[in-house]
Amino acid sequence: MKSILKYASFILVLTFASTLFAQEKSKRDLDNYRQPDKRGINVFEAPKDTVSTFEDIRVRIGGSSTLQFQALDHENGVDQALIDGGTVQPLQDIGSNFNLATANLDLDVALAKGVRMHLRTYLSSRHHPEPYVKGGYFQIDNLDFISPGLLENFMKYTTIKVGHMENNYGDAHFRRTDNAQAIYNPFVGNLIMDSFTTEVGAEIYYQRNGFLGMIGFSNGKLNQDVEINNGSNTGGAAFIAKVGYDKQLNDDLRFRLTGSLYNTGYAPSVYLYTADRAGSRYYSVMTTPTYFDWRTQSMQNTTATNTFRTGRFDPGFRNRITAIMVNPFVKYGGLEFFGTLEFANGGASTETDDRSTTQLAGEVIYRFGSAENFYIGGRYNTVSSEQSFGDADIDRVQLSAGYFLTKNILAKVEYVSQSYDGYPDDDVLYDGKFNGLMVEAVISF
Repeated sequence: MKSILKYASFILVLTFASTLFAQEKSKRDLDNYRQPDKRGINVFEAPKDTVSTFEDIRVRIGGSSTLQFQALDHENGVDQALIDGGTVQPLQDIGSNFNLATANLDLDVALAKGVRMHLRTYLSSRHHPEPYVKGGYFQIDNLDFISPGLLENFMKYTTIKVGHMENNYGDAHFRRTDNAQAIYNPFVGNLIMDSFTTEVGAEIYYQRNGFLGMIGFSNGKLNQDVEINNGSNTGGAAFIAKVGYDKQLNDDLRFRLTGSLYNTGYAPSVYLYTADRAGSRYYSVMTTPTYFDWRTQSMQNTTATNTFRTGRFDPGFRNRITAIMVNPFVKYGGLEFFGTLEFANGGASTETDDRSTTQLAGEVIYRFGSAENFYIGGRYNTVSSEQSFGDADIDRVQLSAGYFLTKNILAKVEYVSQSYDGYPDDDVLYDGKFNGLMVEAVISF
């Protein structure tokens, strides 16, 4: 079945590609739309256009493809653990080579004046080598499709989104790599605690004179089903909110500051930090060797750390969470700063007391060249979390440089160094660290 899907997807992509030449003869830009190329950098929520160019249903076919060369080393404190009487496992040997090439397929359809649909499919990803639908939504910026002039003054500043979609918690998810869509990210890796989830819900936005307000609700579930959990219901719910200010103060200076909230009561599973089904960019780091299990006749991992999320951190808030993220952004000329201050509390249904986790990140990027086609930058990212064994601390430094060959093609190189502290001597992350170089090529259109 997977082979059939792969061949069918390949044929589908070829069919879509044959229409691109025809598309180029017409206007590819859509209303209220974030461009999937260099023009979309430092764009957060989709811009609110007040003039509609809609004439008839129009389909914009786009996508992205990304490939990395990885040269990372890793180590843990296995020798010291043995001296201390611990049982930490040695790490899997890793070398330098190319990672799996990833690809996205995007469909954006103008359905009516101020009404648009978006659908993203991962054609290939680290966790899903077969095609996998990430999600999609309807975006409504005008109500003329119901009745001409309906709430016209209100809808000048209002946007409504409904679907199984990426929830708008925080601003960091607008700069993260989404499988093959890596052109917005000046680095190769996302944050250590990667705040990202796709849930069924609705969001309503009001943007006016630089001020932004958003409230949203979702069913709090990544995997949709109707099964009863704990004998009482089919799931929980999540409340999402954001307020902020974003203004181009003069020709050189732009300032943005937002605060966001993600909150659940009880949820069958909280996926805010584990929802990404594309996978981490740092392949196989901090993992132990696999072995052949004769009972299942398959290769097994000696620990649960050998997953597609290597290099990331999940605080383990399984059934309840309250998370707050504050994001300042300042751009002066070619120099920009983006910060993340995230404070999360929660736990599992089996825990009587909430635990807390704090993530801090700051990145400085300098873009230069006649069209800012070059950039250099650095990011410092820390996580401190209360765990059952004590406090865990993770630190990461990333240094990056990039070059836009065209507005659709980006090449970047990153040096990354990450270290772990506070883990017990029976954990594979005990005195762990990894570092090295990543080279990434991105095409997005």
